[in-house]
Amino acid sequence: MSDTLLSRCLAKNIRMTSQRQIIIQVIEESDDHPDVDQLYLRSVELDNTISIATVYRTVKLLEEAGLIERLEFGDGRSRYEEAGEHHEHLVDIETGEVHEFYNEELETLKTEIAREMGYDLIDHRLELYGKKRKS
Repeated sequence: MSDTLLSRCLAKNIRMTSQRQIIIQVIEESDDHPDVDQLYLRSVELDNTISIATVYRTVKLLEEAGLIERLEFGDGRSRYEEAGEHHEHLVDIETGEVHEFYNEELETLKTEIAREMGYDLIDHRLELYGKKRKS
């Protein structure tokens, strides 16, 4: 079985209903960082019997299982993405668009800073906020 969000749910013995499968499919197919309302709207396009409460419960279950991560970008909305490879986020403060990036030099620098302060870096989260430069 390929490494999909659905296969990871099954590996954790999460009970799979048809509605949960649709919500998981919507999360997998999202190339942005949707909030619960967006997940709900996308899910009901596929199955109009899905309630917002079902989406909230499914998101909570997946988050508690460590399969998705909640992101807070200061706009009052919790957004979600699949848990996976480490990366950072750059948030456009004018459009709300979130760009993912990874920079090896930055990773090294964060580890060095922690070490200089007498710590071993265990985990971190970095969000950058900016406005698109005018050409």
